[in-house]
Amino acid sequence: MARPIWSGTLSFGLLNIPVSLMSGERKVDLSFRMLDSRDRKPIRFERVNAETGEEVPWKDIIKAFEYDKGSYVVVEKEDIASAAPATHESVDVEAFVGRDEIGLRFYEKPYILVPGKKAEKGYVLLRETLKNTGKVGVARVVIRTREYLCAVIPEGDALVLMMLRYPQELVEPDEYKLPSGKAADFRITAKETEMAKSLIESMAAKWQPDDYHDEFRKRLEAIIRKRIKAKGATTRIAEEGPHERHDATTNVVDFMALLQKSLDSNKRTPAKKTTTKAPARKTSAAKSTARKPATAKPAKKAPAKRAPRTAAKG
Repeated sequence: MARPIWSGTLSFGLLNIPVSLMSGERKVDLSFRMLDSRDRKPIRFERVNAETGEEVPWKDIIKAFEYDKGSYVVVEKEDIASAAPATHESVDVEAFVGRDEIGLRFYEKPYILVPGKKAEKGYVLLRETLKNTGKVGVARVVIRTREYLCAVIPEGDALVLMMLRYPQELVEPDEYKLPSGKAADFRITAKETEMAKSLIESMAAKWQPDDYHDEFRKRLEAIIRKRIKAKGATTRIAEEGPHERHDATTNVVDFMALLQKSLDSNKRTPAKKTTTKAPARKTSAAKSTARKPATAKPAKKAPAKRAPRTAAKG
């Protein structure tokens, strides 16, 4: 049974809908191991000190940012924790925008929002309202220690949470040399345009995703199955242990009252959302600042201290 990646609430205005975040994609790529061609033994990838060749255990590995070629500044775990967002328990919708307003390049990865126990009413209310208005919710969600921008989109019976890329992550098309101008500027005739249009119309069809399959993967799988039978090989799959799912629960609420309060206070706008959240973030930041002097230490885990150890070879 699929495990939730994250559990919390989907909130907009004063409404909070308990949900679980489930994966919306399935990895189907074939995974390969690297073997030594001489004896067919697996190749092991090790973490080694670039200067001594010594293998470094996980406990001695720290993170650093290379701000210049060969120059690093160590970033402690406390530094990362203090920069992490304060909230980890809600998908906070900050605005509702037209579905066509978000460009295709912003969409990154899909998830499915599954309502918790007794949360179906709020879930359906939001889903159907989004459908009827043609809107999607632009929100933020914290998964582990990183804050993501996302969109809440209705699709069939589901609310899909689509991870979005930040503008800084996108490469603008005008950074590349692209042909600009009208068709006539490239000596494209009216006849060629008409023929291209006719060809497109003759190939027009409804989008049926089930009609498309990864043919390369299917052929490669057939080859692998054939070789397994020929060699008499066996496969072993290490299964993960059972994971108990914890569904959030909620009491019956007066949706009309909450919706009216949200409208009256105008808390559905990004400006209000930011204003109400600011004190909580400042409190968290203050706590992190108070803790930091006690934990901030100069980098003392330099590779040089491990130099006396015998280097692992082979």
